[in-house]
Amino acid sequence: MNKKLATLALGAVMAAGPAVAELVFPSMSYRTGPFAAGGIPFADGYEDYFTLLNERDGGIGGERISVPECETAYNTEKGVECYESLKGQAPLVLQPLSTGITYQIIPKATADGIPIHTMGYGRTSAKNGNVFSHVFNYPVNYWDGASVGVNHFKEVSGGSLEGKKIMLLYFNGAYGKEPIPTLEKLAEIEGFEFSALGIDYPGQEQKSQWLQVRRERPDFVLFWGWGVMNQVAVQEAANIRFPMENFMGIWWSGAENDVLPAGDGANGYKALQFHNVGSDFPVFDDLQKYVVDSGKAAGAGDQIGTVLYNRGVYAAFLAAEAAKAAQEANGTSSITPAMMRDAMENLEITAEKMEAAGLPNFGPVFKVSCSNHGGDGMAAVSQWDSSTKQWNLITDFAPSDAEVVNPLIKADSEAFAAENNLPIDRCN
Repeated sequence: MNKKLATLALGAVMAAGPAVAELVFPSMSYRTGPFAAGGIPFADGYEDYFTLLNERDGGIGGERISVPECETAYNTEKGVECYESLKGQAPLVLQPLSTGITYQIIPKATADGIPIHTMGYGRTSAKNGNVFSHVFNYPVNYWDGASVGVNHFKEVSGGSLEGKKIMLLYFNGAYGKEPIPTLEKLAEIEGFEFSALGIDYPGQEQKSQWLQVRRERPDFVLFWGWGVMNQVAVQEAANIRFPMENFMGIWWSGAENDVLPAGDGANGYKALQFHNVGSDFPVFDDLQKYVVDSGKAAGAGDQIGTVLYNRGVYAAFLAAEAAKAAQEANGTSSITPAMMRDAMENLEITAEKMEAAGLPNFGPVFKVSCSNHGGDGMAAVSQWDSSTKQWNLITDFAPSDAEVVNPLIKADSEAFAAENNLPIDRCN
């Protein structure tokens, strides 16, 4: 009788409790705070893709997926607290979604053996796997973005930037300052005049900066912004009638929220992207069917196809592909963070893998290695069409100038290694 009661009690507990999830992919989100408008669609896309894999495929390799969410509000202190609260769950990979948070948790995650993926943000020199064993920033980093942006300006200038003026407007913090060394080096090589002008957080008042743009009359403006400062900058550029086709944001300054408030004034504004735009991909039909229509969406289900929702989906896709590779390499579906790290270091994203996932031509093909944690540095240029309210890629994915970017990465990463008493030849 006691055995029967115990069995019934155990069955009741199992029925009432959540299903055990073996693969943990935390979401370090910011659904609150000054950057929530950008954080929410990314977090929704990230979680929805994993929900799709659970609902359609039964998880990854037969293992269910868990996506515990921790709210950082894009605050570095809260981000570190989230890291501490999540690390005990054996997370397969952490995506901090903040350059400030990334800088703080690199030493912690490395010591704890937890891989970090900082896709298109974070510490650029983490691309050097000889120094950074647990940090990955494929498929592209900020210095790549600066190079691809300058190359585009060079192309539209007829092949030369000699005597031109390029100004960087940037979020006055670690994130915004990242491209400055690359742009200074490119100015020396290409012969253009470079200047940089910071915008203090939150950036709702930019009159003085745009008066300076008007005075200096740069030929091109690059923009490293985030949050409300993006739409303010686009509106101010329209106000002074700056040619929008000569105004280009980094990929964190190129979403719908950044341009819609300016109406037709934003038409022609450009932004770099490291993944495709729009909703014309088979995976979004599956997301609608298995996630949104079944009431399992992380949000309202109305963000599918928007730039930042797509970015969250892409981040989850890359994580899932690494998990599949780890399962295959180790002959087990129940993988560890160490196995995940090794798989990320050997990850290859092919056209065939993207197509199989319902994401044909969604991003560049790339391969990671022990010494190269950042891929090939490929980015494309998108442009806003205010009449259709759509972003369109106007170039193919193109590589950055490796001969410019790689020496800067080597110097910065080796300086970090010297400061922290780390080896610089891990892969040799």
